[in-house]
Amino acid sequence: MSTEVLSPPSPAGPTGTPDRAAVRRINLASMAGTTIEYYDYFIYGTAAALVFGKVFFPGAGAVVGALAAFGTFAVVFVFRPVGSVLFGHIGDRLGRKRTLILTLMMMGLCTVAVGLLPGAATIGVAAPILLVVLRAVQGLAVGGEWAGAALFASENAPDGRRGRFALYPQVGATLAFALAAATFLAVDLGIGETSEAFVSWGWRVPFVLSALLIGVGLWVRLRTTETPVFTAAAAARTSTPRAVPFLEVWRRQPRTMLLATGLTTGVFASMSIASVYLTSYATSSLGMSTAGILVIDIIGSVATVAITAAAAVLSDRFGRRPFVLAGCIALAVWSLVLFPLIDTRSPLAIGTGIVVLLGLIGLAYGPLGAYLPEMFSTRHRYTGAGLSYNLGGVVGGAGILVAAAPLAASGWGPIALGLCMAVLLLISVGCLSGLPETRDRSLTAE
Repeated sequence: MSTEVLSPPSPAGPTGTPDRAAVRRINLASMAGTTIEYYDYFIYGTAAALVFGKVFFPGAGAVVGALAAFGTFAVVFVFRPVGSVLFGHIGDRLGRKRTLILTLMMMGLCTVAVGLLPGAATIGVAAPILLVVLRAVQGLAVGGEWAGAALFASENAPDGRRGRFALYPQVGATLAFALAAATFLAVDLGIGETSEAFVSWGWRVPFVLSALLIGVGLWVRLRTTETPVFTAAAAARTSTPRAVPFLEVWRRQPRTMLLATGLTTGVFASMSIASVYLTSYATSSLGMSTAGILVIDIIGSVATVAITAAAAVLSDRFGRRPFVLAGCIALAVWSLVLFPLIDTRSPLAIGTGIVVLLGLIGLAYGPLGAYLPEMFSTRHRYTGAGLSYNLGGVVGGAGILVAAAPLAASGWGPIALGLCMAVLLLISVGCLSGLPETRDRSLTAE
């Protein structure tokens, strides 16, 4: 049985405080990629639901076309863990900065390419094939993006401020939800989601607009330097060949890997229900207008940004575990209340259910930007943090979306989906009970 090697409690990280200009660059650099990552996730899910069946699978029929469209949506989940291993290896060997530049370019260019991709009516079967290829490349890039951003933030943070620095990758994800909802709301109000213009070109606008985010993110990341923690570790290395990070993290910290994956599973299940499933459920089953649900999503996103940031900052003072624990328990309780509440079809009840759900996600999600990197040694931190994060996304985030339709169609109805969420969140609570507090752990230990 292997014995895990953990960093001892000692100085929290770099002792020098970066100047204000450097801090701004660090914050923007760590936020840009996750904003693009989740922006793409949200706009792709919406577009897949509304038009991808018509554009890329027109001969398949409405039901089969919709299933095929969501199948391309799921491709990214398959490749995310692969990307974690690939870019984790590069990031642990060659550095955080250059890896982040590579993942940003791959992810961003693929997002724009989806927006420019001709439909099946123009290039035939090549259209869906190219769409799947683009999604696979995106999945690889997304698998390496979050961990790099979280490490770039936390490894640049001065003592006692890792939560504050690492809030930016987390806020990037929640901010992206607001941006995606606002973009589709503008398109919906401008030309209407059922119009010919929307099917022809309107859905492409959110994808092409991501080029602006890519430009800002690339400019900022090119102006940053490598993290001091990685630089010091690289300087201290000997010429002795090192183990592959993926194999090393499972050999040295297998228990931490499993528990960290279990911890993120429930959080990602809640995120998928809040950001993808409920938008479709509110319009298709509850009769709410697209504009109405998008306004609720924007309000919920603003609440999530505020709570995510507050939980991350306060975790520097009170620890990571209390906030993650409170968030998971509260989410488990709310998941049992959620569907009975919104099934009343009252716009106020629907809004309350979704906004509270998104806010509680922020409570649990905010500290994870610092908590996951703090669990792993420098030599395999990129791989460990990224792989546990993305495996949790696959099991929880993708898993509950796959199970959503049969659960909702069961004898229990949508309540069964709420019960499933609660079970996954209780698993997260159980995994958290086996993980230590890491606020005072050193990031400099090999």
